[in-house]
Amino acid sequence: MICETFQKAAQWCGGTCDARFAERSFRGVSSDTRSISQGQLFVPLVGEHFDGHDYIDAALAAGAAGVLSSRELPEDVPAIYVEDTMKAFLALAAGYRESLSAKVVAITGSVGKTTTKEMLSGILGTTYRVWKTQENHNNRIGLSQTILSAPADTEYLVLELGMNHFGEMSELTAVAKPDLVVITNIGTMHIEHLGSREGILKAKLEIMEGLRPGGTAVLCGDEPLLWGLHDLKADHIVYFGMENDKCDIRALNVERPVGGSRFLIEGLGQHFDVYVPAEGQHSIKNALAAAAVAICCQVVPANIQQALSRFQNTGMRQKTYEANGYTIIDDCYNAGPESMEAAILVLGDKRTKGRKIAVLGDMLELGDRAGAEHYRIGRIAANKTDMIFAYGPNSERVISGAITGGMKNNRALCFDTQEELVTALIARAKPGDVLLFKGSRGMKMEKVLAMFLEHQQPVL
Repeated sequence: MICETFQKAAQWCGGTCDARFAERSFRGVSSDTRSISQGQLFVPLVGEHFDGHDYIDAALAAGAAGVLSSRELPEDVPAIYVEDTMKAFLALAAGYRESLSAKVVAITGSVGKTTTKEMLSGILGTTYRVWKTQENHNNRIGLSQTILSAPADTEYLVLELGMNHFGEMSELTAVAKPDLVVITNIGTMHIEHLGSREGILKAKLEIMEGLRPGGTAVLCGDEPLLWGLHDLKADHIVYFGMENDKCDIRALNVERPVGGSRFLIEGLGQHFDVYVPAEGQHSIKNALAAAAVAICCQVVPANIQQALSRFQNTGMRQKTYEANGYTIIDDCYNAGPESMEAAILVLGDKRTKGRKIAVLGDMLELGDRAGAEHYRIGRIAANKTDMIFAYGPNSERVISGAITGGMKNNRALCFDTQEELVTALIARAKPGDVLLFKGSRGMKMEKVLAMFLEHQQPVL
């Protein structure tokens, strides 16, 4: 992690510090007094409803070496003074990133960022010293913290970059300065803020602004908006895909054994089989993107095979397990039209003697496309599931789509509250059924899952 003097940090972030503290050193940076460690630099961030400057005394009491501050402090407080602590946080991360000899891989896309990041980190870790974004901390704070906590001997830094407005990716990539960029896909997440898929493409392509000379772009060749792009700031472009036979690297001969996917990776001078313990075509594409980057980074096929075979997804992302006689697919973390469709297809492919039940929360940030997208998801679910329980303001559109798609009225139900949904689900679900729980982060579908499981009796 960063270990520097106040003077060096002040230079990196455009701040000033009293000469008495110029040679004072700190090790690590934190913006949260609840987890700050002895000797770290405290960064008091300012938000709409909070001001971290109010916690400076607590940070110092916890052992902070000093603080970044945009507020005048007593002269005995070791401080680096800046105009804006968030901008200084980013600038400090940018300075430290430049001091590292590590190669940086930056990953973005509408869906699949975190899974691809986890797959790639696992693969690169077989050959190099790797540091990565924790969980999905892909905003300005998460990016800064990830970089500043990277060990000095890191060889590959794998960063996840997210955004939902124009200009945000530009700010992140200027800090990350990637050597390789990955764009997993262009979907409809955040279309409310970006206007169209073309707007989403434009916002995602801001990542190219920070690409270093000689850099490589790894893009999904199955996405028409990404295929054949010209005038990219990249010396090398690698396309991965399944449907487009002109891609540089492809997944072929796909098999779908229970609980995973097996396929042949061919391209970039390589030809080898892999098994990934994750279901669905989207998982295959995420693995293919990770493998493409790994090959560009000179990782041998045997290591790629080994790492992918041991992959485990993070958080509430397509976690499949048995509980009280039910098969649960916990995919509660987030949802957009593309990931919702992918999850329903995974449910539809499940082998079971019971029923396939989709428990769906609304997809948010779709703007004027919300009604049409929820209706479309209902139509898809009608052909892949036996029952649908939908929750949220757009749940009626899901149900109307399902009924229009051929599902009987008594098998497609919508609810205004989570409690009503759970009550109905408990009454209708039976051991042996497979249940998918999915919705946008704001719908908190993990609460629905928890309430459902709490009322189930263990199968003896």
